[in-house]
Amino acid sequence: MTPENDRAARAMDEEIPVTEANVEAGPTEVAETDSAALLAEKEAELASMIDRLKRLQAEFENYRKRSAREVAALRERVADNEICSFLPLFDGLERAFAVYEKTKDAEALAAGVEKIFGQFRQILEQKGLTRICTVGERFDPALHEALACVPSDREKDTVIEELSPGYLRAGRTLLPSKVAVSQGPNAGGKEDS
Repeated sequence: MTPENDRAARAMDEEIPVTEANVEAGPTEVAETDSAALLAEKEAELASMIDRLKRLQAEFENYRKRSAREVAALRERVADNEICSFLPLFDGLERAFAVYEKTKDAEALAAGVEKIFGQFRQILEQKGLTRICTVGERFDPALHEALACVPSDREKDTVIEELSPGYLRAGRTLLPSKVAVSQGPNAGGKEDS
């Protein structure tokens, strides 16, 4: 049964109030009038739903744009905070080099740079940065990047030299340590492959 036939059948099952207009108009005209009223009601309901859907879509689009602006502004504030934490170091270096230009005192410059280096280390530690332990540790591909495998009297896969330091922050590897790893004791002069 089609939706139109279904609607017509339901309209015929409903009781029709007896009025002068109904008596004069025949049963077909009454069914058409009720169908037209039902159709108009459903069209109005559909228009209302479409309007509501359009409003919701516009609200969601505005929300998405506002969220993107807020995320961009938050990124800017985070970057500003990071820059501000390193500005004292920059100013200190600038002063140290200005003093060196006037006095040509290399020892004073070295002492100033050493102080600035200490401040730099302190800032990094405050931000949760830790250096990865390497020499003597077991090679871990999550923490280390092997640049060389060398014969050694140490146990196989033991880090024997740190070529470049690596760093962790909040348990995550930011930069892996670049290391040389032991191939183990050389048995019979043959290299392991």
